[in-house]
This record gives sequence, structure tokens and C-alpha cells, in this order.
Amino acid sequence: MIQVNHLSRHYGDFKAVDDVSFGIQQGEVIGLLGHNGAGKTTIMKMLTGFLEPTAGSITVDGLSIGKDTQAIQQRIGYLPENCPVWPEMTVLDYLRYQADLHGIPANAQRQAVTSAIRRTALQAKASAMIATLSRGYRQRVGVAQAILHNPAIIILDEPTNGLDPTQIHQMRELIRELASHATVILSTHILQEVQAVCERVLIMRSGKLVVDARLDELQQTRHLLLTLNSAQAATYLGKLEGVSHVETAPAGQGQYQYTLQASPELAPQVAAAVHAAGDQLHSLHTQTRTLETVFAEANNREAA
Repeated sequence: MIQVNHLSRHYGDFKAVDDVSFGIQQGEVIGLLGHNGAGKTTIMKMLTGFLEPTAGSITVDGLSIGKDTQAIQQRIGYLPENCPVWPEMTVLDYLRYQADLHGIPANAQRQAVTSAIRRTALQAKASAMIATLSRGYRQRVGVAQAILHNPAIIILDEPTNGLDPTQIHQMRELIRELASHATVILSTHILQEVQAVCERVLIMRSGKLVVDARLDELQQTRHLLLTLNSAQAATYLGKLEGVSHVETAPAGQGQYQYTLQASPELAPQVAAAVHAAGDQLHSLHTQTRTLETVFAEANNREAA
């Protein structure tokens, strides 16, 4: 559905985005991650046609940013990071105005606005001036305008910014609902949000794409951790079929921790080998690999 090829955006000598390529299929929910300045927002602005690439190409359903920007923008709902809204308007007036901008026919605008208000839980604030709303409610107004026209692609830059825990839960449910009939690209600093709603992550670092993988694959581990009373167990653990690497570290109180690069299914054979060697096994478990771990690994890699 979306294909990005060798995309770059430079500001003089500074490379905000540097030769990035990826594809997104219809219906995917993508988490776009990275520290501040990694290039996330710049990529989103280029995807939406608000910023021109220095090099590379973006195609959406065969249409190209540049030649077909307006047609692509009609397929996209976009919530920018700072959620620009008009504070002097009421929520209803603002959404009606946005419906006009989106080209929604007059006879369909009432239903579109009502649906967007319901889906973002704004019923109690529909007649309120935007200037009187909390940051969280303003954020919901921004999401409402992004989904007014039922776009095929929804791009959300920090959608839970300023929301309380209840509102964050509601936003997660909304994103799941949107994903049932749209492609969603979500950028956030909150890794738990990605863990909760995304299927795949793109991790940016210093303008480069350093990780592009499904979340379930990233979190799969091929490491076993065990604690023994012996400092010499690597000699036999490393000979087990299926163990490709062994690391040893002191664990205190005369114990040693071993990290085995091996499938978790190998745990019974590892335990049997320890018993056969006459060593004492104090613990044996699979290494936990979270999105936080993956993110830290990606940002601790040396630049290529």
C-alpha cells in the first residue's frame, strides 16, 4: 500500500532522514519509534506531502508524492505532533469546518461529525470552546478531525500526549478499531503504547532506519540464563547440540551466571547436562526480551 524507497531529507549538511526504505501493507498497525531528532516526524511530514523529500520516492497505491500529492492526501488522516486547532471555535464548528476542508459532501457532514465525536468520546465537550478544553481533550479533537473522512491511512504523531490513564485506554481501543479498516502509523515516546496496539515497529536512529520487524519476532528470545556453583561449566555447555555461544559472569556467593545462545526448548537438555556433570543448578529460565530492551539495543549500536 505504502512504499518508501531511499527517502532522504537534508537541511544543509544535516541529514534529518538518511536513505530510508520500507513498505507498509494495508491494515498494518506500525509503531514508528526513535529518540527526539531521530527523524520520525520528518518522515511523517513527507508521507503526508507536507514536506518535500531531498531524495527518494513515496508511493501510495501506485500514486506518487509530488505528482499525485493531493490525491494521496485525500486518503490520509493526520494528527500532527502539536495538534493544531482553532481555540476560538467550538468543537462542533471546528469539525464542521474540517469536514468542508476534507471535501465531505454537505449531506454527509452531520453523520461524519457525529461519528467522529462519538468515537473520540467528545460528546460532553461538543459545544465547548476549544480554548476551554484541557490538553487531553484538545488531543481528542485533533484525532477526531483526522478520522472525519474515514481515511484509508491514519498517521498519528504522539496521539496519547496529555491524556490521562482512562483516556489512554480509550485511545488504544480507538486505534484498534481504526486498524480494522485502515492502515495506522503511530509515533510515540511511550513504548507501552506500541506494545499495546502495534504489530510491527520501525526504529529510527540519527535519521537512519535501524530496525524494521514484527513485534512478536523482535521479542522472541534465543537465550537461556542459568546460575550454577561452577565456573567451568562452559566447557560442557558449549558442546551441547543447539548451543551456539556461552558467556559466563560471576553472580556472587560462589555462583556463576551463564548466558546460552540457544532455543528455550533446549532447557531440559541443559538441566540434564548440569546434573550429569555433578554441578548444582540454582536457576534456569528464558531471558526476557521486551520492546524496551530492543529499543535500547537499537540505540546503543555503533553507527555503521
